[in-house]
Amino acid sequence: MRIKLTLLLTFLSLSVSAQRENLFTIDAQVRTRGEYDNGAHHLRNEGVEPVLFVGNRTRLTLGYQRKNLELRASGQYTGIWGDESQQKSSRHLSLNEAWGKLNFQPGIFVQLGRMPLAYDDERILGASDWSLTGYWHDALRVGFENQTHQAHLFATYLQDNDNTRGGYYTQPMPYKQMQGLWYHLQLLPEMPLGISVTLLNTGTESGTQKSGKTRWLQTMGGHLTFQPYHFNVAASFYYQRGKDATSDRVGAFMASGRLGYEFPDIISLRAGFDYFSGNDGLNANQHAFNPLFGTGHNFFGAMDYFTGRINFGLQDITAGLTAHLTKDITLDADYHYLSMAEIVYGFDIDRPIGHEVDIKCDARIFKDVTLQAGYSMMFGTPTLDVIQSGDHTRWHDWAWISLNINPRLFLTKW
Repeated sequence: MRIKLTLLLTFLSLSVSAQRENLFTIDAQVRTRGEYDNGAHHLRNEGVEPVLFVGNRTRLTLGYQRKNLELRASGQYTGIWGDESQQKSSRHLSLNEAWGKLNFQPGIFVQLGRMPLAYDDERILGASDWSLTGYWHDALRVGFENQTHQAHLFATYLQDNDNTRGGYYTQPMPYKQMQGLWYHLQLLPEMPLGISVTLLNTGTESGTQKSGKTRWLQTMGGHLTFQPYHFNVAASFYYQRGKDATSDRVGAFMASGRLGYEFPDIISLRAGFDYFSGNDGLNANQHAFNPLFGTGHNFFGAMDYFTGRINFGLQDITAGLTAHLTKDITLDADYHYLSMAEIVYGFDIDRPIGHEVDIKCDARIFKDVTLQAGYSMMFGTPTLDVIQSGDHTRWHDWAWISLNINPRLFLTKW
């Protein structure tokens, strides 16, 4: 009798376990950010007043998962408070994720649909979460992953209409086609070393629908991380060649290095250097590096004076710290010394561009609610006046405060 009862209980347990291989979740995000802009992004001229505005992003994400299948759909509303009429239907509704993923053994997957492509420190491919909309791509991604190796192949092919003859495409995405390979080697635990390699081929259209052709730009390089004891070392190098929208010959590169040290639960110190090649005005070829779909906000100062391709190139010497004030409150402070990478022919200006100071505080209120605030100042030079046609002698600062609510609304297994 005991044997039969044991067998029955085992069978019921296995049945319940088998029935609960399905997981369904509903997650939400409401992120509201108020900003005081008194010279962010661009120098102010005399008479230009500061602006105060509130931006909002609301997301609802549905997720389904079982052993060999994943589905995810995320709709979002983004906008500035007051940018549309009460009587007008929203023009800010979109899908930032809508993909399906098939998982095979051992560690192979196929993913198809709208998805973020974010790798390493997001220099070249990032999710750009700071922005209201973020970055996403309509793509096919095939990969292999285990504890040591990760390899992803991805590709896109875009059209704005299903009957466009000849495949001519110029909008709304900034490229027509893209193919990429990302490989990451993680050596653990004996050697806390990570090495990534990225190869990216991006095609954009030029000309007109009758005479247009695809121009190909190749980006190749790698990212290295090393974390012995309490140190944190990171380095990146990328090179670009091919053609872009304005030049038949591109030869550009970027290099960066970071060094940090952490006193656990007390303070973290960091320093770094970035170099983006640029044009000197003497060569018709394109030597300004294009970070493509990277998260620019993470690097050259929070005021975003330098994002995207920088014609004259850029050098950034940075130092900063993160202080753990309490278990739930951290304070970040960073300094950037910015200068041109090239002396531009025809302009009587020096290399130094300016100094930026950024301060940010993060406070976790509840497990799914975070309050953030920041304040930044830019101290420009006469060179920045020439570059941006502004007045560096005026006071330039920027402040913001953001409430981020990320609850899991529903979870069930069956």
